[in-house]
Amino acid sequence: MKNEFTDVMSQRTDKELIQIVTVDRSKYQPAALEAAETEIENRNIDTSTFSKLRARAELQNREQEKVNKTAASTSLRLVNYLIDIVVSYFVSMVVFLVCSLVLPNPENPIVLLATIVLVFSSFLAYYIIMEIKWQKTIGKFATKTKVVMLNGEKPKEKDIVLRTLCRLIPFDWVSYLFMKNGFHDLLSKTKVVKETKD
Repeated sequence: MKNEFTDVMSQRTDKELIQIVTVDRSKYQPAALEAAETEIENRNIDTSTFSKLRARAELQNREQEKVNKTAASTSLRLVNYLIDIVVSYFVSMVVFLVCSLVLPNPENPIVLLATIVLVFSSFLAYYIIMEIKWQKTIGKFATKTKVVMLNGEKPKEKDIVLRTLCRLIPFDWVSYLFMKNGFHDLLSKTKVVKETKD
């Protein structure tokens, strides 16, 4: 039986049809799914792995919903930001003072440049070390939140490094005014969520 989606689905590739009836199933209305399944039958596409793909997609969708439900509010993110900016500046100031006391001839341009690099590196190291080790910074400890990937998994080291480097994008902190997640979340595919017992 032909429905409004039959022609559309007949133009899809085998791979696209499989994606529609398994992984992306929740994104389509019943008539579209019916047309896709009919097209799969007409092409005699092997459906033996579909149940596994569908189960995996359902699990991923449940994990995604869980992450979305526990997403930290903008006010919690603001508290995180304020605490972390104070702590990271404090760490940077300590590094600056130590450099001033330890490094000889602080007026020397090379020594001054080394001091600036060390101070800047301490700012980045604060976020990288804390989030790799605990998935949270001191601000996130205070608000009982943590960083996760969009699917709820723990971020890998490279994800945290990318997330931290994206903080250097000019006006990253302003991005929250017009986006639900800031640039450093969006580009690193991470999210800050409230901690749950499970």
